[in-house]
Amino acid sequence: MSKLVLRNVSRTFGSFSAVEDFNLALEEGELVSLLGPSGCGKTTTLRMIAGFMAPTAGTIELDGEVISSPGSSLPPEKRQMSMIFQSYAIWPNMTVAENVGFGLTVRKLKGDEVRSRVDEILEVVQLGALRDRYPAELSGGQQQRVALARSIVVKPSVLLLDEPLSNLDANLREEMRFEIRRLHDEFRITTVYVTHDQAEAMVTSDRIAVMNRGRVEQVDAPYALYGRPKTRFVAGFIGRTNFIEGKANGDEVHFGGFSVSRQSLHSEGALPQDVLVSIRPQSIHMFKQDPGAGSGRRCVQASVQRRAYVGEYWDYHVTLPGTAQPLRVTARPQEVFQVNEPVWIEIDTTQLTVIA
Repeated sequence: MSKLVLRNVSRTFGSFSAVEDFNLALEEGELVSLLGPSGCGKTTTLRMIAGFMAPTAGTIELDGEVISSPGSSLPPEKRQMSMIFQSYAIWPNMTVAENVGFGLTVRKLKGDEVRSRVDEILEVVQLGALRDRYPAELSGGQQQRVALARSIVVKPSVLLLDEPLSNLDANLREEMRFEIRRLHDEFRITTVYVTHDQAEAMVTSDRIAVMNRGRVEQVDAPYALYGRPKTRFVAGFIGRTNFIEGKANGDEVHFGGFSVSRQSLHSEGALPQDVLVSIRPQSIHMFKQDPGAGSGRRCVQASVQRRAYVGEYWDYHVTLPGTAQPLRVTARPQEVFQVNEPVWIEIDTTQLTVIA
């Protein structure tokens, strides 16, 4: 039996549909991210799971029991869930230890047990030496750890996180992604994580539900989601990609400057005559001379249209003969090509994914 299940959940505000026919099942100890742009319905979904609003259609189940439906909704305080907001909501007049132990005190645990559990969780989040400090004396990352410790120490049935790293700078966000994943691996609390940051979702999640305009576009493991996107929105939202249009003719599909067999394309159904594929920039390689085609690879002459050096790699835009749409190619820092220079590009056709 799944731990948390959303069945055909919808939420409307007047004539506006914020969430529509949402279906998702989380297993015990799983971390699933709701990922999508602003306004896609991910926070509304999280608030329905938390009990702050009821769905206008569908049900939400916890351990097999319905906790939310259009007719009734279990109050948030009776759901055995913890939620971390963007603002952390740390009490400024309480020390780190008092903040972390607040939920245990409300649950009327004995003082010795409260102190023992607080000390234990503070060591886990590496804040043991700061237990007597106040929030104003902490960095943003330390405050985030306090919020995490306070949510975990009560041993919730489900942990909910609403863009918890959005207030941190880029370097700290990257550090905290791994910290959240480490804590999840240690405690295995069933977790729903809301974010609009693709890298954040990729690092922290067991699975990712990509949302667009209130609907789920695809639910998959990070690697599968990135490598085999099922829709154009998912392919374009998760990382960078190239879309190439082609036409099917017999056993071949012809693109600008190269062709591949029908059987070599990753497609879940029959191919239409007009084919759209996605290929990531790192699956295309550039050379100054023809490298020769190998198994599963096609080589095409092209021209460098523009380039940008971003430190860790070059971001090239190249055009193929007879095509107006440039392809983005990621190259290593030492692979330097000039604008308007003729080049050869090698396309790994095994990485072409047909987009519905």
